[in-house]
Amino acid sequence: MSGHSKWATTKHKKAAIDAKRGKLFAKLIKNIEVAARVGGGDVGGNPTLFDAIQKAKKSSVPNDNIDRAVKRGSGEGADAVDYQTIMYEGYGANGIAVLVECLTDNKNRAASEVRLAFSRNGGSLADPGSVSYLFSRKGLVVVPKADGVGEDEVMMAALEAGAEEVTDEGDAIEVLCEATDLVAVRTAIQDAGIDYDSADVIFHPSMEVEVDAEGARKILRLIDALEDSDDVQNVYANFNASDDVMAELEDD
Repeated sequence: MSGHSKWATTKHKKAAIDAKRGKLFAKLIKNIEVAARVGGGDVGGNPTLFDAIQKAKKSSVPNDNIDRAVKRGSGEGADAVDYQTIMYEGYGANGIAVLVECLTDNKNRAASEVRLAFSRNGGSLADPGSVSYLFSRKGLVVVPKADGVGEDEVMMAALEAGAEEVTDEGDAIEVLCEATDLVAVRTAIQDAGIDYDSADVIFHPSMEVEVDAEGARKILRLIDALEDSDDVQNVYANFNASDDVMAELEDD
């Protein structure tokens, strides 16, 4: 779940995410394979691959798995892969716009699983272009809170490099920028000696729909169902829930 304000770094169901660690590893590996296929296996010359590897390492993916993924993606191994990126658009409960980003080697399987997730969780697929106009391509760098690292420190490091928005989200600082400025912003943060958790190009909503606890339950169920598919890499939705609403969900 990512791309909507606040919840890019929120682990709304920690136990469920831990149970899906195998699926998470598979998605991170796939990101590495695709980055290596598109930009080559040289990390120094492929910033997208650099960020994909960094994210995998932060999630404790073993180095051997990462190395094999780079080789597969760059076509060095006999089991080289070729994935297609497909975007699906739809609506969740309360008219919430949903974008589903897939990386798949089987378009029919991906379409079937995405359609099923929507239909079983009160949503519906929409025609291409129906909701994508509500999102724009942005860069997002997530910096963990640490001693001496807060919103001010991150802002000082990132603003001159092109950061548009720096937000304190409790246990992390989120830095939003134009997608084309992502590498410059991430590099500026690194050069300032600040560690970061992830740097990704995302779909950021231009407007958000405020939801109550029941609305949040419904959209999170849909997101969970979509993310259960091995073909689904990212899900973006234009909802926002208050801290009180999310706290109520934690008590469920």
